[in-house]
Amino acid sequence: MSVGADGSGGAAVAVGSAEGGPLEDGFVPSALGTREHWDAVYERELQTFQEYGDTGEIWFGEESMNRLIRWMQKHKIPLDASVLDIGTGNGVFLVELAKFGFSNITGIDYSPSAIQLSGNIIEKEGLSNIKLKVEDFLNLSTKLSGFHICIDKGTFDAISLNPDNAVEKRKQYVKSLSRVLKVKAQKNNIG
Repeated sequence: MSVGADGSGGAAVAVGSAEGGPLEDGFVPSALGTREHWDAVYERELQTFQEYGDTGEIWFGEESMNRLIRWMQKHKIPLDASVLDIGTGNGVFLVELAKFGFSNITGIDYSPSAIQLSGNIIEKEGLSNIKLKVEDFLNLSTKLSGFHICIDKGTFDAISLNPDNAVEKRKQYVKSLSRVLKVKAQKNNIG
């Protein structure tokens, strides 16, 4: 299952020309598609959490998280199903999954600060059954595989906005998604 945060299962906008306009695929490059942007965002959010205890943004809102959990309930996803949160960011969605009862959940992000922030938030919540890993979804380690459910709240969107060869990166994303999903797993887009 790949879930787009905008409900479409994919990007709403993405990759452009050197002049900054859209390419044939309709996407416009943006800083939102760069690792440097997200590293800076999560370094700030980590510092804010350390200073004030603020967990940061709930990307795409609390209702989106609740909608995903309702979908999982409706489709009778077992609470012990292996769930991968691609681009976990601050890990707040992982916390919600754990509070709901999911017990085999993993969050990955290519930003070390995001994983550190996630770990701090998970620890503050008193949860210990969540696995976190610094992992670039486009360059996966061999150990990341066998997930029943993969959730993406915006990573594919960000990849689609990358100013450096976004079309190829989107293709690599699909290959990576196929690799991490358990054989015969259900691949759905939900909205």
